[in-house]
Amino acid sequence: MAKNNPRRIKHIFLTGPPGVGKTTLVRKTCSELKSKSIPLQGFYTEELREGGKRTGFDIITLDEQRGSLAKIGGQKGPKVGQYTVNLPSFERLALPVLSPQRESSPVYVIDEIGKMELFSQGFIQAVRRLLDHSDTTIFGTIPVPKGRPLGLVEEVRSRADVQVFTISKENRDGIMDDILRAVTQARSQKGT
Repeated sequence: MAKNNPRRIKHIFLTGPPGVGKTTLVRKTCSELKSKSIPLQGFYTEELREGGKRTGFDIITLDEQRGSLAKIGGQKGPKVGQYTVNLPSFERLALPVLSPQRESSPVYVIDEIGKMELFSQGFIQAVRRLLDHSDTTIFGTIPVPKGRPLGLVEEVRSRADVQVFTISKENRDGIMDDILRAVTQARSQKGT
């Protein structure tokens, strides 16, 4: 008789519409994980605003290095709507923090796997390596499905070892404990 193996979750992702609070939840969860001495490595993105209008995005590593991800009116680089992606800046900061670390086995924080980030083939390869590595846990964000599917986002969404939390204005204030528990449990199951 075959054993009934429960699904092993290794990676936790948040999804939801823009502006719903995914990055805020990532930052709060990271703060809680740090307080439990769980090592973290990765990055989050932050909107840049001038006069109440969004003008771009920065990438900020968890060790507080900052660089441009995209901005309105940039001259060179791939475009996403009105934004020009600063691929060299993004890769300079993101790729080193997504390299597997043998000694500390951190939780890898990736906010986010979205259109802008997916212009980087190095980023796509790094995320796939982390997803498939037996001793890693990723805690990240992905956009809601809209328009043409994004290959890596759909790969993440369809993996058996991924749990996706959908964030809404109604649940964002009460879901933190569930997310924290899921990340902690995923990390404890790594390599199994």
